[in-house]
Amino acid sequence: MATVDAESGKAAAVAAEPTPPVSGGRGGFSGADVALRALLFAVTLAGLVVLATAKQTVLFPVPLLGVAVPMPAKFKDSPAFIYLLVALCVTCLYSLLTAVGKLVSGSSASTAKNIFLLLLLDVLYAAVMASATGSAGGVAWIGLKGNSHTRWNKICDAYGNFCRHIGSSVFLSLIASIILVLLAAINAHSLYRRSR
Repeated sequence: MATVDAESGKAAAVAAEPTPPVSGGRGGFSGADVALRALLFAVTLAGLVVLATAKQTVLFPVPLLGVAVPMPAKFKDSPAFIYLLVALCVTCLYSLLTAVGKLVSGSSASTAKNIFLLLLLDVLYAAVMASATGSAGGVAWIGLKGNSHTRWNKICDAYGNFCRHIGSSVFLSLIASIILVLLAAINAHSLYRRSR
């Protein structure tokens, strides 16, 4: 009789112990997180390549001299585009490192401290990408439409290929900003579930 009571006591003690979180469960490894980080890497790498290849040379005729002068346009000519290039570089590297880190560590590194650190970094990179997208987009808009008040002429009618590259890169960086906001939301939700 005493043996039965001892065994039932052991079974009750084992049942009362908390079980560790299962991978993909509460605060555990998230497949959506890794997939979004892989997508972020692809988008930022594509935006980086498109922006780095944004250059075009157009021949402008000079009627008085009777010659055509080559006028190049490169992304290096604008500080806003250089800022976008740097933002895409660091975000691309960040997305690669965090995706590989998540794949290698799995659910073992998903502590509240690590999730909070990723949340802060995701918000930081989202802010960097949003500001770079806004500054480059503003310059691109002036190139596309011009500004009659400041007498800045539009250039995209002459530099069509260059402007398409810039526009595509700005669009891809906007997508990267949105992905970073989604990643921050996923990590915030994971922290919320842990605190319940």
